[in-house]
Amino acid sequence: MTADIAACRAALAHLDIDDNPKTVRQKSRDFFWYSPILKEQLEDLTADLVIAPRSVEEVVEVLATCWKHNVPVTTRGAGTGNYGQAMPLFGGVVLHMKHMNEVLKIGADYFIAQGGTVIGDIEQSLRDVGKEIRLFPSTMGSATIGGFVAGGSSGVGAIRWGGLRNPANIRRLRLVTMEETPRVLDLIGETDISKAAHAYGVNGVIVEVEMPADPAIAWIDVIIGVDSFEKSCELALLIGDDDTLCKRMLSNFEAEIPQNYFGRHRPLLQADEAMLAVTVSKDSIDRLVEIVDGFEGATLRVRYDQLDAGTRLPAVFELAWNHTTLRALRTDPTITYLQMMLARPTMFETLRAIKSRFGDELMMHFEFTRFSGVVTPVGIPLVRHTSNARLEEIIQILELEIGAPVFNPHRITLEEGGMKKTNPHQLAFKRQADPKGLMNPGKMIAWDDPDWAPTPGKTYLFAE
Repeated sequence: MTADIAACRAALAHLDIDDNPKTVRQKSRDFFWYSPILKEQLEDLTADLVIAPRSVEEVVEVLATCWKHNVPVTTRGAGTGNYGQAMPLFGGVVLHMKHMNEVLKIGADYFIAQGGTVIGDIEQSLRDVGKEIRLFPSTMGSATIGGFVAGGSSGVGAIRWGGLRNPANIRRLRLVTMEETPRVLDLIGETDISKAAHAYGVNGVIVEVEMPADPAIAWIDVIIGVDSFEKSCELALLIGDDDTLCKRMLSNFEAEIPQNYFGRHRPLLQADEAMLAVTVSKDSIDRLVEIVDGFEGATLRVRYDQLDAGTRLPAVFELAWNHTTLRALRTDPTITYLQMMLARPTMFETLRAIKSRFGDELMMHFEFTRFSGVVTPVGIPLVRHTSNARLEEIIQILELEIGAPVFNPHRITLEEGGMKKTNPHQLAFKRQADPKGLMNPGKMIAWDDPDWAPTPGKTYLFAE
């Protein structure tokens, strides 16, 4: 198929189109540069034009026109994804969802928002009526809800609610297919929602999201210093397992991370202290203090509700998840990161093996989440990058020798990243929803190679 960009542009000229090379290049980029490998591969990629639809009807028109002229379409929100999900590998149209940014409805226990709505705006709208969102990324101030569902997997709130793969956390997705006559589909239920959740937009454009809304809680951020990282893990599990504590976030960091990259928090900690960042409800803060006071080697360093007048600190979620990597990159552009799972029963043995093998080449950072109800550490270590070859070697050692499954953020495809393997059900849906394969092409190996199979024994975050 040969894309007819000129005919497509002419047919859609009445819409919000930007074909200025500078702005098209800007809107053709996400946070792929977190990865030195993807930075080399994707640096020079750009779309041909950017189209920003204002309604579902315009999305349908764009997709039908691009289908007619064989033009690839890559949907984009804020571009805060880290794996190149929104990078247009084959040019074409970047479909920018910036105008579809309304909270459409807030019900008794749910909200409905357009796909391009910034998550921070959703949270504020919910807070205004005494409710709150369950899950959000550390980039909630700019990230969109459609981008979070299509590219994310977990986030702040996962210690309480589990990740996005928990069927209770997404109630409905409205999606537009890319066919001669695009359809507007409502995906409801775990099986259907999995066709579009964490699928990078290869199966359609998410135009509407329905998620639970819970009663708003007064949250308090807390910073705890612990005299070793291993003990901070022990304390994190103690806090995580305590059902009397209502928690929104539970993260810990080796001492090198706050000392090197958390400039405003550095003076609050001893130089050799690991840091534990916790967000708990006001109603359970006294219980948290009791736990910390009874834990040898731990000191409660900061309670945000007791800061001196005029003292301002970033919310602790802006230190955690991949904001940790972002803060490190601002100080040292040679830093990169990995994502891995540590089995809870063997997490301390695995941690010791990693530190014994790599020392400070890997600076450990865990996010504690719930998998099937069990508090489990997800590793997002910072890596002192020396070469791409060494980065690949580290991944191999972690997976094959140490037994720590890596969800590789230095790969651009769904399958190779290790988050989600392709199955016949999802592939069959793509054949229905995108028969020409024009939706974000190049991101789904099984579309181009139906015989592709994952590495035997490979662990995936999403089981399907």
